[in-house]
Amino acid sequence: MKKKIYYWGPFIEKVATTKAILNSASAINQYSNIYESYIINAVGEWEDIKKKKNKYLNFINFKNKFYKKLPRYSFLKSRLSYILIFIKCFTSLKKVLEKNRPEYLIVHLIVSLPLILFIFYKFRTRLCLRISGKPKLNFLRKLLWKIASKNIYKVFSPTQETMEILLKNKIFEKNVFVLNDPIIHLKQKTQILFKKKENNINFVPNNIIMVGRLTKQKNYDLVLETFKEIKNIFPDLYINIFGEGELRNKLENKTKLYGIDKQVLFHGYSKNIYYYIKKSRIFILSSLWEDPGFVLIEAAFNNTLILSSNCESGPKEFLGKNKSGILFENNSRNDFKEKLLYALTLDKKSIKEKIHAAKKKVRSYTYFSHFRNLENHLSS
Repeated sequence: MKKKIYYWGPFIEKVATTKAILNSASAINQYSNIYESYIINAVGEWEDIKKKKNKYLNFINFKNKFYKKLPRYSFLKSRLSYILIFIKCFTSLKKVLEKNRPEYLIVHLIVSLPLILFIFYKFRTRLCLRISGKPKLNFLRKLLWKIASKNIYKVFSPTQETMEILLKNKIFEKNVFVLNDPIIHLKQKTQILFKKKENNINFVPNNIIMVGRLTKQKNYDLVLETFKEIKNIFPDLYINIFGEGELRNKLENKTKLYGIDKQVLFHGYSKNIYYYIKKSRIFILSSLWEDPGFVLIEAAFNNTLILSSNCESGPKEFLGKNKSGILFENNSRNDFKEKLLYALTLDKKSIKEKIHAAKKKVRSYTYFSHFRNLENHLSS
């Protein structure tokens, strides 16, 4: 009988971490002869995924089904949702750990609940903390992590830089490892690339593409303000933006104010973003922070030139010193403008070399690579 791994990661909005959970659980069930994975469906957040009936995904279902009623789309509302999830799921998670006794519990989101449970109760399960994104090390989080550290079997960081931050702050003094996210499923993604674009999207190929939630973190303002300055130099250049978020109206109004609304196209969410990345000239990541960014890896896999901010704490690890793409100083409009003009005028040979170098690094972010590394860490 295979040993069981449970994944804990309740969410109120789908983000990259939700993909990481799904992909990691799927990779374990697809490749492992030792482990079998289950995702805890805490408040009904995974119901849409369950309906698709993926043979590599299993779920443990709590009775709570109030996901769609949770407050969202603001800081205060999201914090209220986290508190509600904590209160409603405290007993449910405790009972399932005591009854089912999985070998491991890997926690990604709303980690305060499992951490507190493991501080006050003894379980036969080993607790693994997966750092999701760039952690904000406020006083309460640092205190909780430090207190809980003796109850944590292993800590997995998405990047070397984040691991070094954790060690430098002496939050965890040992058992911290880098574990790349499972982003690329080679067979599945190759099939997706051949699908056609959606009929309702007015996509202009061979141009700039940006992908991500329309939030402050993604720093779309920087790109719009810069594009306003170069629009006359490249009158036939378009920016295709894929994503939704609370800043959409504000950003669309800015394009009208800057006189670039005909060249900046907002497409919303796409079910087949790989097709559009593949058909684009340059992929831009302007984020204020990433770790390292799913779409960055996907752009590399799809042979698209990458222009990324040198933000904390991931893109520079993947792109190196401009070998696998082009980096610009984080949140610097002058440097972004200079590097964008450079990217737009770069010769074909140099573009090909950067694309090839980035494609080689993608191997570390495949489902199989993630499975192999995770299994090795758990078994060692």
